[in-house]
Amino acid sequence: MKDFFKTFFAALLALTVAGGLAFVLFFGLLAVIGSSGKPTVPGKAVLVFDLDTNLSDAEREPDPSEVVNEVMGIGGSHGQPLPAMIEALDRAASDSRISALFLTGSLQGGGPAQLRELREAIQRFKAKKPVLAYNLGWSKRDFYLAAGATTVFINPFGEMEVNGLASEPMFFGEAFKKYGVEVQVTRVGKYKSAVEPFITDHMSEPNREQVQKLLEDIWSEWKETVAKDRRKAPADLQALADENGIIEAEEARRLGLVDRVAPYDEVLNELKKVAGKEAKDKDFPQIALATYAGIPGEARSGKTRLAVLVAEGEIVDGEGKASQVGGEKLSRELRRLRMDERVKAVVLRVNSPGGSASASELIQREVVLTKKVKPVVISMGHLAASGGYWISTYGDRIFAEPTTITGSIGVFGMFANVKKLANEHGITWDSVQTAKLANPATLTRPKSELELSRLQGLVDRIYDQFIAKVADSRKLKKEAVQEIAQGRVWSGQEALKLGLVDELGGLDAALKHAAKMAKAENDFYVAGPEREPDALREFLKGLSQGKSRKLAKQGPVEALAGSFKAQLERLSSLNDPQGVYARIPFEIDLK
Repeated sequence: MKDFFKTFFAALLALTVAGGLAFVLFFGLLAVIGSSGKPTVPGKAVLVFDLDTNLSDAEREPDPSEVVNEVMGIGGSHGQPLPAMIEALDRAASDSRISALFLTGSLQGGGPAQLRELREAIQRFKAKKPVLAYNLGWSKRDFYLAAGATTVFINPFGEMEVNGLASEPMFFGEAFKKYGVEVQVTRVGKYKSAVEPFITDHMSEPNREQVQKLLEDIWSEWKETVAKDRRKAPADLQALADENGIIEAEEARRLGLVDRVAPYDEVLNELKKVAGKEAKDKDFPQIALATYAGIPGEARSGKTRLAVLVAEGEIVDGEGKASQVGGEKLSRELRRLRMDERVKAVVLRVNSPGGSASASELIQREVVLTKKVKPVVISMGHLAASGGYWISTYGDRIFAEPTTITGSIGVFGMFANVKKLANEHGITWDSVQTAKLANPATLTRPKSELELSRLQGLVDRIYDQFIAKVADSRKLKKEAVQEIAQGRVWSGQEALKLGLVDELGGLDAALKHAAKMAKAENDFYVAGPEREPDALREFLKGLSQGKSRKLAKQGPVEALAGSFKAQLERLSSLNDPQGVYARIPFEIDLK
């Protein structure tokens, strides 16, 4: 009986706690829903661009677990997508209620090409209104955005990075050997290094060569842009990178890299001035960029409808996750746009390292079919390489930024087995089959010579098709494409010289060209593909809106763990039914 009461009261306590948590969560959700009133813009407001956000091209549908975490105060906001931020900055520049722009914080994502588009929007704002930028310390990425501000501040305790770029890929080859995991590969292209992290412990010389050239192109663009903003010579910045690297606050002011060294309270006083307040005032009118972007602007009065479709993330077979490009899902959206007579042109925004060759071909087929009935213009973001280039190559016109990572025309197959690992723990398999090639997808043994030979033949055939498609779409000789292919990645500016892209420019330039092709240069509006109503999606989206939070800055240990996790996630995305992939090197991590 004693044990009975002990168990009874323990169960009662557990039910009470669970019920209490459910009560708190339920009313927390009600509070979020009830507080979702429309925000307003106060007069003479400072537009606050808190850079502590993830920078992406697409508005990703919220995952249920992420929304719950966000409501409970766990984790951070994904923020607004890049096109929404740019549109908001351009709108705010002409909004009489906005007095200035304030930049602060540190971006969590986004590549050099995306930063360039964002920077150009900030500069367009600066042409009309002041831009103030402050940070405790300036990283290269954030300073690239802020260097051209009207006034650049740094905290007296802060430092500035002017130390060049580096890439430090992680290799698992020796670890796999140690733990009994064997990886066999088939590939075409001496620069196709996506398999290297899983079969070796260092970069191959061709891979080192291509990454070195890519870093030099991106670094050169950084130096030229920042030098122009700060009235310096690029050689001066190179000297600082070689001799100093990290520069203290006062020295940064003396060198002209920043305008003022000031603590945060003094910066707030400056913001109060531009907002028409005095230092003694407790606050000043302000609105966050993410909030402002969510306020609908004046509807464009154009008659011609253009559609923007975003392909962001790994290209995978099937529907894909929220952060992936599902071959079937994107093909279906392209098909809807092709059959929608109201849409007169399509801009496909590509920000993808590639992935499944089969899924890439599925998407490319829809691009070709759509191109037959209406213009298809490609806008390349940070990445449009390998499979990302595959789906782009048949566009009527391809736009890329100088620092876009593209090309990587090559193919590989990767096949792991855990025979040794399993055997060492007493696990074995036996097999019965009716043909020598009956079970090529098994993880229980290495591939036979015959299996590898057949798989290599498949990779060779798909690579040859890739080359032929690029030659046909880009009006190049097949021999010329083979020369610049070999799996090599190129910057956007080099890709322009090689004929892989048509023009340097961002999403706005691509839209203007699409409007021109649709004969609606000054008479168009933009809309994405219409989706079928989904009550759950809209509910989750409503909960996640406006919950912007600062993201914790990663330390070196957390960054290393994140890199390890990212590699494993990329490995798990390899789901091509044929086991053949068109993807860039697994990690081009710019530091």
